[in-house]
Amino acid sequence: MPSLRPILLSIAAFLAVLLMATACETAPPVQEMSDARQAIAVAREAGAEAHAAAELIEAEKYLESAEQKLNEQKYAEARRDALQAKSKALSARELSENKQPDNN
Repeated sequence: MPSLRPILLSIAAFLAVLLMATACETAPPVQEMSDARQAIAVAREAGAEAHAAAELIEAEKYLESAEQKLNEQKYAEARRDALQAKSKALSARELSENKQPDNN
């Protein structure tokens, strides 16, 4: 009968790697933060302050939350909030562009 030791060691090694991979993120979400800031700037340029103010405010709140989480080194939460900020800003831009009359 084969020994259980190699199997148990393999399982333990797998669990250790899995735990390390999911326990924490070590890199700050630099790209996500930049993308969110750029998306908010583009939404403003598209007139979101006038045509999609609620969505723009939500985007700014998510970005503010992401910055706070980044300062606290809660990188996974910061990344999540930055992605939400970008998404809200893109929605604000789209709504704003759809509400404006054509400039033809």
